[in-house]
Amino acid sequence: MAGLREEVADGNILDIVEKFLAAGVMENGIFKPTTVGTPQGGVISPLLANITLNSLDWMLDNQGYRFVRYADDFVILCQSRTQAKEAFEKVEFHLTGKLGLQLSPEKTHIASFREGFSFLGFDISSHAVKMRGKSIEKFKDKIREITQRSHNFDAGVVNKINQVVRGTATYFAKPYTHNRRLFTKLDKWIRMRLRCMKYKRKWKTDNKRLRLKFFRRKGLLNMYDFCITST
Repeated sequence: MAGLREEVADGNILDIVEKFLAAGVMENGIFKPTTVGTPQGGVISPLLANITLNSLDWMLDNQGYRFVRYADDFVILCQSRTQAKEAFEKVEFHLTGKLGLQLSPEKTHIASFREGFSFLGFDISSHAVKMRGKSIEKFKDKIREITQRSHNFDAGVVNKINQVVRGTATYFAKPYTHNRRLFTKLDKWIRMRLRCMKYKRKWKTDNKRLRLKFFRRKGLLNMYDFCITST
């Protein structure tokens, strides 16, 4: 709230935000009071997080570091491991000493560009920029939910799949990424799921019964096509 008061002068807005922070949350139908922080998933939480971490951005900028931050995920680019360790110590001191926050031990580490690192769903390294493994599994989980064998294969299923495909492929099919081979495999996997859904089984011979042309006529989007249009 102190940081917010430096940016906002309207007392009514400040009162509303403070009430929002102290309103408590529901977890599994049980009310729990909030005594610190912002509710995860709250509509105003990302904005408040950016206001809180604004001072971190300026500290890094004043120190001459090149960095990228999106909400509470950030990457600092350094010329050497020694410089990276210095940046780590400065960030930790600023977050802990000035903001009362802590770095996540599981997510925070120093890595070379050759080793690579994960950021916003991508695995980034000197070799390639690819869709992260966890992102692939999240995508597959969404498709599995839509293509359960107990459901019927109809136009509604194709529309739901297209929504997931369009959102995922648009995000990950950038000109600088290397996901073509992966997207080809995912396209084949989706068609396999649909064949299993159609015939309530998993047989290779069904590949000939429902070919690629059939799915195209149904309007099924291909993830690989998004790679072509992004180049």
